[in-house]
Amino acid sequence: GEGRAAVRGSWFIPRPLRWVRAPAPPRSAEPLGRAGSVLGGAGSGSIPAGTGRRPGRRGGPGRSRRPQHPRGRFWQAGAARTARSSATRVLPPISAGRPFPARATCGLSVPGQRLPCPESGCGRDAEEPSRLGSTGNMALRERGASSSSTNAKQEQNYNRVITIVFLALFIDLLGFALILPLFPSILDYYSQTEDGFYLSLQRGVDWFAVMAGIPPERKYNSVLFGGLIGSIFSLLQFFSSPLTGAVSDRWGRRPVILVTVMGLIASYSLWAASRTFGVFLLSRIIGGISKGNVSLSTAIIADLHSPKARSKGMAMIGVAFSLGFTLGPMMGAYLAMQTEKGEVFYLRSAVSALMFSVADFIFIFLLLPETLPKEKRAPSVTSGFQAAVDLLSPLALFQFSAVTRGKESPSEQNLQNLKILGLAYFLYLFLFSGLEYTLSFLTHQRFHFSSMQQGKMFFFIGITMAVIQGGYARRIKPGNEIRAVKRAIMLLVPAFLLIGWAANVTMLSAGLLLYSFAAAIVIPCLSAVVSGYGAAGQKGRVMGILRSLGALARALGPVLAAAVYWLAGAEICFTICGAFFLVPLALLRSIKQQTKEE
Repeated sequence: GEGRAAVRGSWFIPRPLRWVRAPAPPRSAEPLGRAGSVLGGAGSGSIPAGTGRRPGRRGGPGRSRRPQHPRGRFWQAGAARTARSSATRVLPPISAGRPFPARATCGLSVPGQRLPCPESGCGRDAEEPSRLGSTGNMALRERGASSSSTNAKQEQNYNRVITIVFLALFIDLLGFALILPLFPSILDYYSQTEDGFYLSLQRGVDWFAVMAGIPPERKYNSVLFGGLIGSIFSLLQFFSSPLTGAVSDRWGRRPVILVTVMGLIASYSLWAASRTFGVFLLSRIIGGISKGNVSLSTAIIADLHSPKARSKGMAMIGVAFSLGFTLGPMMGAYLAMQTEKGEVFYLRSAVSALMFSVADFIFIFLLLPETLPKEKRAPSVTSGFQAAVDLLSPLALFQFSAVTRGKESPSEQNLQNLKILGLAYFLYLFLFSGLEYTLSFLTHQRFHFSSMQQGKMFFFIGITMAVIQGGYARRIKPGNEIRAVKRAIMLLVPAFLLIGWAANVTMLSAGLLLYSFAAAIVIPCLSAVVSGYGAAGQKGRVMGILRSLGALARALGPVLAAAVYWLAGAEICFTICGAFFLVPLALLRSIKQQTKEE
């Protein structure tokens, strides 16, 4: 049968071999006289020397029957060759850790596959060969190289998109942050130029103060107007971000983000040309509507398929924010100090913001690819708007309604924890953004900070936050985020007391140091905790609700804090708001951190 060879003297005729795994029970052979025995078996078979007698005819005594193969009688099977003399051939056991054939092979063999012999009429196939031929090895090498090349190219494309988004967002935030240290001086400028619209607002505020029995002090009116402008900008951003996201789900990210940058170009152009308060206010309104490009940058990163790339992209967005809000105010203050005689002091800052936005548009137009393929886009804009309704309704936001729909809705306990975390997040940002917005007015009125000194203050805050985030925040272990948040919020109470009652710059600096520590810890840690809730398909909705709650808080906080500042002064404003930080602290004490997915 298979595996036999008829031997005569010093010549032999090879037969196809049957390879088996050792150890295995021996196989008996047909009686061949003294011609030989089965090769293999248990590893002890042998072929004795020839007898000097030629084998008989086909089927006759002394000759075994063997299958005919199209390649002829001398065809070699695999890597096996029958030895001339008696020999023992033992196959390695399974524990040897390498593949080996179960039967003879005729064609190209690939591990784990059975390939038919290329010769027509041959019924043999291949299964787990011990050695691939040169052709098989080459095919596998080419397949592995192709897969590795594809993965490397895909990773390179992801890194390219992340780099483009980072640079585009950094340029945008630089232009946006130029105005931050200039707000008090800009409002003073319109007050001194006796702008008609601004003076009419002043008279309206004075009338309300008299009716309410409050002594009118016009120096506080600029704080109220500044808080109102800040709230209008954030409120428009709150409404525009979900809507631009819905439009981009239908038409793609690239064209929509280009439209938003064009809106920013129009906003900064109006600011540069503004000589009246009405035009300046219009520029801020257009800027708030067009600020959806920040959420679109997050959506572009979320489009990447690799979790590692998405994580890296989100981290780079955080870096862009840190750099933009650290360098932007310093640049704006420096440009305002370089004003020539007869020139509006904010003109160079406004023109620089315009140049940044134009450069951002060109950069995105030339380099940013579309990350949302057509087959994954929403069927219509209407469906996207319906999903955006949950991000525009305050009641739906606090109830996390978008998460409760569908089969993967969270458990009752997890949903309750999400509601508490969302409320604590909103209250924290509501209080923090209000005091943050009035901070520049306090230093301008109490310490007579110039625009350059305001820029240095924001630079000090940004550098302190970067050091804390790079040192302490990154070492917070998973599961300890809420504990770190509670410590940071507790520090905000003395921080705002020091700032509100500061009698000198040293006392102010101590309060700003504690303020910067809390600002570097609370938002990243709360975001990390909330991201642990919900199934994999719900995390995007959970984080979208959290961002919308933050935008709503920033829309309401500045105007209410400015109103308290206008009514009672800086000391009472910072004391009351600082004490209210105990409310989100108490909410966080009522839950036990849970970051596991359902």
